[in-house]
Amino acid sequence: MNFSDFITHHGKRVAKDAFIHLVQVSRIDGKIHKDELDLLHKEGKKFGLTDPEIDKFINSEKDHHYTPPYSLEEKYEHLHDIAEMILADDEVSEKETRMIRRFAIEAGFNDSKIDGLMKILLDGVKNNTGEEELFRKFREYILS
Repeated sequence: MNFSDFITHHGKRVAKDAFIHLVQVSRIDGKIHKDELDLLHKEGKKFGLTDPEIDKFINSEKDHHYTPPYSLEEKYEHLHDIAEMILADDEVSEKETRMIRRFAIEAGFNDSKIDGLMKILLDGVKNNTGEEELFRKFREYILS
C-alpha cells in the first residue's frame, strides 16, 4: 500500500495525512459507524486501494486521534486535501458532505460558516482555482 501514489484527477498528489484525517475524524465519537466506514472504503478505492488494504490502514490508525491544526492556513490545507479526495470521482455524495462538515467542525470553524466554506472549497477544486486565490477567498469568507 503506497499512499504516495494517491493522485487526484487534477494531477496533484493527495497526502497520506488527508486519508489519516478522514479516519481520525470518523473515529471522533469512539467508533467508526457503518456509513463512515463505507465512505472511507469509497475514498480509498478512488486511489486503487483494496478493501483489505483500507481495513488494515483503518485498524492501524485506531490509537491515533485527530488533533486539528491551529493556524488558518493549516486548517485550510486539511480541508482542501479532503475536498480534493472527495472530488476525485467528480461527485459529492451526501455522506461525503457530512464528512467534510464534520471535519470542519472538528477544525473549529463556526457552524454558520461551514456551508459557505464547503462551497468555496468544492467549487474551487472543481474549477482548478489556484491555491493562493482559493485560500484568499477562504480567508476572506472566514473573516467576514
